[in-house]
Amino acid sequence: MNTTTDVSKTLASKLSPVALAVAMTVPAMSTTAIAQEVEASEEQKFEAITVTATKRPQVIYEVPIALSAFDGDKLAEQGITDLTDVGKFVPNLNVTGFSAGHTSSVNPFIRGIGLQDHLITTDPGVSVYVDGVYLGRQVGQNWSLNNIERIEVLRGPQGTLYGRNSIGGAINIITKEPDQGDVTKINTEFGTRGRVKADLFVNHGLSDTVAFNMNLSFNKRDGLGEFINVPNAEYDVGETEDMSGRVSVKWEPSNDFRMVLTADANNGDGGLRPYTVLIDEVGSARYFGGGNGLGVELRNTDVIPAGYDRYDNATGTEAVTGVSNEARGLSLTTEWDINEDYTAKVVASQRTSKYKAGLDDDGTIYSLDQFPERGEADQTSIELQLNGYINERTDFVAGLYYFNEEGSNRQGDDSSFDGGANLLALDQETTSKAAYVNVRRELTDELSVSGGLRYTKDEKDASANVFSALGTIYDANEWDEVTWELATNYTFENGMTGYATIQSGYQSGQYPARPYCLIGEFFGAGGFGDIDGAQAAVRANNCFTASDNITAINYEVGVKGRINEYLDMSVAVFNTEFEDLPYQVSRVSEGGFDTANLVVEQTSRGIELDTTLNYGNFSMMTSVGYMDVDVEEQAGFNPVAPLTPDLTLAIGPQYTFELDGGDSIRVRADYSYRSDMYGEPTSAPERMTKLDSRELVNFDIAYTPANDAYTVALYGRNIFDERYDNARLNTGDYILQILSNDASEFGVRFSTEF
Repeated sequence: MNTTTDVSKTLASKLSPVALAVAMTVPAMSTTAIAQEVEASEEQKFEAITVTATKRPQVIYEVPIALSAFDGDKLAEQGITDLTDVGKFVPNLNVTGFSAGHTSSVNPFIRGIGLQDHLITTDPGVSVYVDGVYLGRQVGQNWSLNNIERIEVLRGPQGTLYGRNSIGGAINIITKEPDQGDVTKINTEFGTRGRVKADLFVNHGLSDTVAFNMNLSFNKRDGLGEFINVPNAEYDVGETEDMSGRVSVKWEPSNDFRMVLTADANNGDGGLRPYTVLIDEVGSARYFGGGNGLGVELRNTDVIPAGYDRYDNATGTEAVTGVSNEARGLSLTTEWDINEDYTAKVVASQRTSKYKAGLDDDGTIYSLDQFPERGEADQTSIELQLNGYINERTDFVAGLYYFNEEGSNRQGDDSSFDGGANLLALDQETTSKAAYVNVRRELTDELSVSGGLRYTKDEKDASANVFSALGTIYDANEWDEVTWELATNYTFENGMTGYATIQSGYQSGQYPARPYCLIGEFFGAGGFGDIDGAQAAVRANNCFTASDNITAINYEVGVKGRINEYLDMSVAVFNTEFEDLPYQVSRVSEGGFDTANLVVEQTSRGIELDTTLNYGNFSMMTSVGYMDVDVEEQAGFNPVAPLTPDLTLAIGPQYTFELDGGDSIRVRADYSYRSDMYGEPTSAPERMTKLDSRELVNFDIAYTPANDAYTVALYGRNIFDERYDNARLNTGDYILQILSNDASEFGVRFSTEF
């Protein structure tokens, strides 16, 4: 089997003629550019990025996993402003946002693993870390990526070093640490769609041993539609306004000891994200036929009246028109070089977050199915780490990890289902404890092997109240698992590195997010005719139970490194097997909007390619991912992995023109492609949840004078105004069509440093 040929044929069949033209023209452009350059200076040749993916500094070529890294100072040039944008440029990564209509939610899917929901009883399959601190909740994670040192995207289960909810992968955000340099940076953006963005970064040495840095940011963008039946709505549909700040202080009294204290906060407000509701296509008895609590027959024209477009919203419920999120964090990182061989590290953090959001599911002026919602979570984490050298050829990383999270979600007085009262009260406390060790041994100058073990124990205490007559249902469970990793690296004569890795991953079980199945059980056990007996029966045996451990085993081989002085390449082939993986399945039941877990076995296999060409004034990045996901048949139908494209592609050529006098103009374009996918775990055409493929194009033209005093740039993001579905969900009565908030934008960016 010729894998390269098969992937090429698939690529050609998936892409539009325009995309194929771009893909074929870019190498031609590079050839022309190379021909024009006789010799590249040392300053123009790129350097390998040093990463900490294995919790030890390594050149990216040496890490035996599939890894993409982004230089924080170059994110804006690529059109990357938040984590959603990162998802456009990494192989087999798709980042979506759904989460009760919030605009700040991040839902990453890597190699077919992710989570579309956000409630406290759910856990993501891809973990996000900021400076080594795990972020437990997805709402509010769409960080404004200003003054970031780098971003690392680790693909595949990270079961030993990143054990917390990383069966699909992990995303590391590393911020800039204070140092003795005195620098002030100002970045501003003004653009269409009311874009106003300002960012201030200050780094200053206060003494020989103390330094600090500070980052303040404001980011605003107008919406895409209006709330046509709520004239007093504070925000438009999709409007966003965010303020954030971060302050770090570093104390380094000696070369052997350093301590960094960081406080961060962000406040986000805006309008409900764009979405629409498809009613006619489903033709249900409750909506289309009027068999609801209001006795109203609904149509698509009630959602989008004549004269309006699908980015307008026809809700009559003011409580769902606005969204907000707040987050506060405090972390302390302490490192002590015990001697030349050993370093101890402690990362302690406390974080709080809260949000307000919600959807009007019928999308009309009628108060039928509306779910305003609030949530909050408090988390504490501590990681103790020891790394160093056992001897000159053997190094290790070992640690202890503790995580505790308490959170809740509430849908209260403003909520309704079928025109009547609706109740959802979820609470959960999670405690996770782990111990891990990872050892790497250089057998020869060319060959090294590594292995790791991690023991994790998770405990969850959860409760749900969805029906006042039934009261609160409580449950508790615990899980434990040993995860492991074996890997080998070999450096070839040409400097390229080959690796082979077998690694396992684990995630604790999860409780159902919206257990309205309890109401059906209550009435099935006698209901109000025998209320005491019904309550006792439901409490003794009910649907609010957690799933089993989720486990994963990943087999991966790859080659990475510098082919020559101009070209970097990384290619990985993987096969990952998941057991007891819960897919979320939502439907409308008699009691409400019910979300249950469909437990499946899944195999993800594929190939990923990253290249970076840097020759003289020309550079180009390319990433390609192709994946086939096979899910075990369930009750007569074949599920599919939701929100998982089988083909991903990104191309980013850049050329710098040197002008007389030393001025320069840098021209960059970025193309991103995601093939079609499904919004739920089924590909049945009658479900109508297929999401079409999307192609996004950005450009950036920047001028910098010879003295580097400033840079001014013209930018365009999504320049062809590609409008695409972010998610789709068929409940049986209607289809929620979640629209992208990613319209075209053109503007000017100014940055200066002094």
